[in-house]
Amino acid sequence: MPSSPAARSARTSGKSSTKSPTKAPKKTSAKAPVKGSASPGKAGEVTAKQLAPWQPTIQKPCKLARLDPAAKPFSSGDKAADKVAIDALAAELDELQNLFYADRRFKLLVVLQGTDTSGKDGTLRGVFSRISPLGVHTAAWKAPTENERAHDFLWRIHQQVPGAGELMLFNRSHYEDVLVPAVNGWITPAQTAQRFAHINDFERMLTDTGTIILKFMLHISFEEQRQRLQERLDDPTKHWKFSLGDLEVRKQWSDYQKAYENLLNATSTPWAPWTVVPADSKTHRNLMIATLVRDTLKALPLRYPPGDSALQSLQVT
Repeated sequence: MPSSPAARSARTSGKSSTKSPTKAPKKTSAKAPVKGSASPGKAGEVTAKQLAPWQPTIQKPCKLARLDPAAKPFSSGDKAADKVAIDALAAELDELQNLFYADRRFKLLVVLQGTDTSGKDGTLRGVFSRISPLGVHTAAWKAPTENERAHDFLWRIHQQVPGAGELMLFNRSHYEDVLVPAVNGWITPAQTAQRFAHINDFERMLTDTGTIILKFMLHISFEEQRQRLQERLDDPTKHWKFSLGDLEVRKQWSDYQKAYENLLNATSTPWAPWTVVPADSKTHRNLMIATLVRDTLKALPLRYPPGDSALQSLQVT
């Protein structure tokens, strides 16, 4: 059974072709999708049992069709109460990040990956907006430039990983390079497998040198994506978020779901496991991610640098 991000971080401390429109994918198993609501309990008490259904392992490969995107495993069952909890978590994250930045012994990389409209931007606003910009950075990854394509696919990623005391938030990530090219047939299955291996080695190197990696796959349903795309079309102030290409990619829904399953199963490692976040509910999405990031930071032996004894008797006049 995979360990919680909190326990894991404590151990690592110091170290376009198109197809005809597709329907929502059919269930491939007689098993019912994982559902449920359960409060995470007190601070730092998210259990391995709570996380187990949402973290793929070699022994338990991920099947997205079995994971209900409308589930709310971290919810109290009261939306208003969950929103209050998110606000409290955001304030706590601000305090923890301030200590994290002062400590300068650790690095934290948070990866947000998901289909169009899955809520990557909303997570950044809802979970991290209270944090001081000092020591926090965001990278929003798009198609590689000509110069980036002239290098290996991880070259541009390595330039954006966090330094000591920094929190780096990836809006999309290096995983785009095993999704888009694979779905569109621009790389072969053998090349895709090679990239999975390179990613695992890259992330192992980062964790071996003190970076804690939290990877969240925001899991929404086919119908939820339809509603969110329609909202962008119906609201002129959101047209800038919409591209006709979004509709072409939507036709490849089943292919992308399979590609996500492949990457989740190939790159969920003991040093950088994936957590699938049921994200049809924006409130639950933020609650789950904020809780796991908070617990990860609380599990670290953070401390302020020792004071300068020469300053103890100094008086400002």
